[in-house]
Parts: sequence; structure tokens; C-alpha cells
Amino acid sequence: MYGGNHWGGSLEINNNGESESETGRRRDWDRAALQRSDDMEEETKRRWLLGPAAERKKDKYVDLGCMVCKRKVLKWTLISLLVAFVLIGLPIIIAKSIPKHKSHPPPPDNYTLALHKALRFFNAQKSGKLPTKNGIPWRGNSGLNDGKEETADLNKGGLVGGYYDAGDNTKFHFPMAFSMTMLSWSLIEYSHKYQSIGELDHIRDLIKWGTDYLLLTFNSSSTKIDKIYCQVGGSQNLNISSSTTPDDNYCWMRPEDMDYKRAVQTVYAGPELAGEMAAALAAASIVFRDDDSYSKKLIKGAQTVFAFARDGGKRRSYSRGNPYIEPYYNSSGYYDEYMWGSAWLYYATGNVSYISLATNPGLSKHSKALYSIPAARALSWDNKLPAAMLLLTRYRIFLNPGYPYEDMLRMYHNVTSLTMCSYLKQFNYFNWTRGGMIQLNLGKPQPLQYVANAAFLANLFADYLNATNVPGWKCDKTFFKSHVLRDFASSQVDYILGKNPMNMSYVVGYGKKFPRHVHHRGASIPDNNVKYSCTGGWKWRDSRNPNPNNITGAMVGGPDRFDHFKDVRRNSNYTEPTLAGNAGLVAALVSLTRTAGHGIDKNTIFSAVPPLYPKTPPPPTPWKP
Repeated sequence: MYGGNHWGGSLEINNNGESESETGRRRDWDRAALQRSDDMEEETKRRWLLGPAAERKKDKYVDLGCMVCKRKVLKWTLISLLVAFVLIGLPIIIAKSIPKHKSHPPPPDNYTLALHKALRFFNAQKSGKLPTKNGIPWRGNSGLNDGKEETADLNKGGLVGGYYDAGDNTKFHFPMAFSMTMLSWSLIEYSHKYQSIGELDHIRDLIKWGTDYLLLTFNSSSTKIDKIYCQVGGSQNLNISSSTTPDDNYCWMRPEDMDYKRAVQTVYAGPELAGEMAAALAAASIVFRDDDSYSKKLIKGAQTVFAFARDGGKRRSYSRGNPYIEPYYNSSGYYDEYMWGSAWLYYATGNVSYISLATNPGLSKHSKALYSIPAARALSWDNKLPAAMLLLTRYRIFLNPGYPYEDMLRMYHNVTSLTMCSYLKQFNYFNWTRGGMIQLNLGKPQPLQYVANAAFLANLFADYLNATNVPGWKCDKTFFKSHVLRDFASSQVDYILGKNPMNMSYVVGYGKKFPRHVHHRGASIPDNNVKYSCTGGWKWRDSRNPNPNNITGAMVGGPDRFDHFKDVRRNSNYTEPTLAGNAGLVAALVSLTRTAGHGIDKNTIFSAVPPLYPKTPPPPTPWKP
């Protein structure tokens, strides 16, 4: 049954004959077995007395299909996700579900609020066929026959359009051109501000309304002209009581109701008029550089009319001996307009002949630009010297052209700095009223237009300094930081807006207290479909009642040198607004507003100025053997 013993020896188990060593090894093995048995008995006793020991818990797993993970890990992961959803996700969902509201811009400052109103004044002064969205309900079409007989040789449309100058119905082209230059200058420097407050298109329309009209006053398609139409309407008699001739001075009528003949003034010499018109058209060409054809038309007109201004045989004042002009807008000289007009033409064209003229020592000599004369420091429709020198100082500050212009530009810069010093009260260069108004027109009536112009120049010069990281300027040995000029400008504009002894805003419609009896024909006569005759309107002129129409944004002439103001319609020195005065106000307000940021546009004005230094010559052609 069994095979052989392959290992050798007997297959029977027999304890007999075992050796001691084998027996000892067996006993040792038995002791180990017995010891193990004892341990097991002890464990059994312990379980019987104390119950079964807590068994070690085993990890449980969950099969998720794509992976297997511990049940505990899955549990805490889900809890964490739920907490994150409650703390983060749920608020986001709630926020997303709430209707969105556009973030509101910061509230406009007082200067911005006043600026919106000041621009509306120009809408109220428009002559001609008004646009449908002019925004002045009591104004309508007027002056539709202006100049049609007198200008038949020039154009069939006559002289329809433009702006009435003040409270009368006269169109004075000299101050009108200055007003357009000032508006254009303010827009070139602060276009980003106009854009931010939503007035960019508005002011461009206002400027174009004026420049379109100025182009009608001479043969703008020609390169050489022999005359300019310089005025429409007006009167040759300042004394109303001794006059019986129906005209813009004698009659008190709404411009829509004018039925009397309006004279047109023509000049065959007029360097100051032509120089100012050239400045207005050239400055506007920079404003409308995005409209190439119109910009070129403006430049061509500016060059033509400036050539007329420079004609040696026509250097006689446009106003001399003309009773329709001389009592109202008499010119004191024309060399300042030469400097002013040539500076603007250089910026508009880049033609170096214009900058050569602007820096010609003869201009400063004849205009007395470098003299310390108080009247020469006050910018107005008649005196452009402080503005012209600041405009040329801009050229030196930003482009530093060097020779051959540096000598005169440095002098203009020095005089500009001195002009800014003269605006500071501590130097007593000008008198000041007790209420804090600088008397730039030396105590004469209608001071506010000069105050507004000075505020604009001062703040603009400060912006030039800031744009070049220059902290200030020196008056003799005293250094002043640029913010001093802004403080001056703010104080003067604040005076205009109500911080004065009368506690009255001199801008109609701004603030709670402002003039209600403005010397203005259209504003003082009700728009009631009744046509009042030339003298029938006198009852509205002489009425003590407030004007039925507020001419919003109009800055009146202003107080006297004692800070007193009389809100009387018949006293035009106090209550009559002017186009040129309001242009300066607009410029000052836009320079001061911080609603739309700060600073100037440094480069746009120089867009046509050529490189100041020769271009790098091209490399030589490769050598050929």
C-alpha cells in the first residue's frame, strides 16, 4: 500500500529508543504550546468577566463609479462644499439676481453747474434761422434780411446768422470774433472736461455758428480781399432822448419783431478787426481738425483775412470816425491783434512765417507789450496782449524751440510771469474792492468781463506749470506755488457766483439770488404773440417788474468799485450782459471745474507744428564696386 521509504528508516512511530536530545526538544515544544493555551484561557476569562473588548472599527468605502473613496472623506467634503456655497456662492447668486444700477458719477461742482448755464446764454443770443433744438423757448428766427441788399455782390444769403452782442439787437463783428477765439481756446485746452460733462457737441455748435457767420463777412474763397463787413445794425446816436430814428438803440423790440432798416457797416481798412477774425478762424480750425474740409476752409479764410490785416495800405483803425462803431467798440491799437492772430495761425498751419512775425521785436515795441502798464495786463476784446504772450509762452514751455525765437519768447514768458504777479493782492498793482474783487478796468463800469478773463489766464498758466512739473513761479525774489494762481482764479469766479457783499450771483439763473431786471430786449418783453412797436416796447424797458424771460447764464456787467449793484433794467452798466464777457466766463469756469478731472490737453494745439529740428538724414546708399 505504501511505497518504499524514500527518506530512509522505519515508517513506524516508536517512542522507544529516542535520544535525550530529541526528547528535550519535544518537551520544549510542549511548554510553548502549553503557554499559548494559558494565554488563551486568560483572554477567555477576561471576556467573561468584563464583556468583549471594543473591536477596532473598520474603514468603510464608497464606490462612486469612477473612483473609490472613504465614506468619512466623502462626508466631510460634502459638508465643506455646502458651507462654502452658503458663505460664498449664495451671496453671489443673490447679488447677481438684484437689478443692476449704473454707478453714478460724482456730483458736479459749482463751476460745472454754472458752466452749463453760461453756455445757454449763447443760444439766447443767436440771430438768423434758429435750429429746432436751440433750447430757448422765448427766442425765434430773426434778422433774416440782414445785409441782403448790401452784400449782393458777395453772396445772395446776406449776413444772416451770427450773434447779437448784448442786450441790444446789434451784431458787432469785432467782439464776436474775440468771443469765438476764447471759446475755441478753452475747448482746445479742456476738451476732455467738455466731453465729460456732456457739453462738447454744444460748444462746438456754438463756435461753428459764429465762424460760419464770420466767413460770410468777406470773400473767404479769395486769397485777396479789399473790404470786410464789420457790423450789422446799431445806432449812430448814443442819446436816445434826442433821437427819433428807429434803430437798435432807440427801439426796444424783440429781435423777432424788428421791422426797421438795419444798417451794414463796411470797412476797407481794419487791421485789428481782421487780425481778430484771423485768430478766431485759425483757432476754430484746430477745434474742427476732425472735419478736414471745414478745417481747411477756416484756415484759408484766416490766411486771407490776415493778409488784409497786414496790408500796408490798410493799417487804419476800423472804428476811427465811424459813429456806428467808435462809441461802442473803439479799438486802441492793432499790434496786439498782429501778435495774437499770427500765433494762432502758426499753430493752425505750422507756417514759420507766422511765428517769425509773432516774435518780431517790432510788435512788442509798437504794442508796448514789455512795458509795465496796468491797462496792458487786463485781457479784453480790445487788448489781447496778455493772452497772446501766454499763448506764445506755451510754445516755449512745451516745445522749447530755441534759436531764433528764444529771445523774444523768454521776454514774453517773463512778462507773463509779471502779469500773474500783478493779479496777487499783496503786490498792490491793481486796486481791490473791500469785497474782494480785483479792479482790472481801473474802476470803470462793467468790471466782471475783465475779472473772468484774468481768472482764466491765471488758472491756465498754473495748468501749464503743473503739466511740466514746475511747482510755481517767481515774483521778484519771492517764489509762489502754482496753487496760488488757482486760489486767485477761484476767488474771483466765486465773487461772480455770489461770494460778494451783495450775496448775489451775477450769473442769471445760478443760485437763489440773481439779477431779475437784466438789460435785454428779448428777455424783458413777453413772448405773447403780440408785436410791440419801436416805442411801444418802452413800457417793458421802464417796467419795475422782473423780466418775464430769464436769460439763463448771462453774466451781467457787475457791481461798481464799492461792491454796490443796482438791479435796474435801464442802467446797462450794472445789468447788461455781453458776448465777450460771457466767453471769458465760460473759459474761466471750464478751467476751474474738477468734476471732469483736471489738467490740459498738451499736444492738440501743436498738431500742425512741424518738427523743430532737421530730420535725421537717410543712410548712404550701399557702395557698389
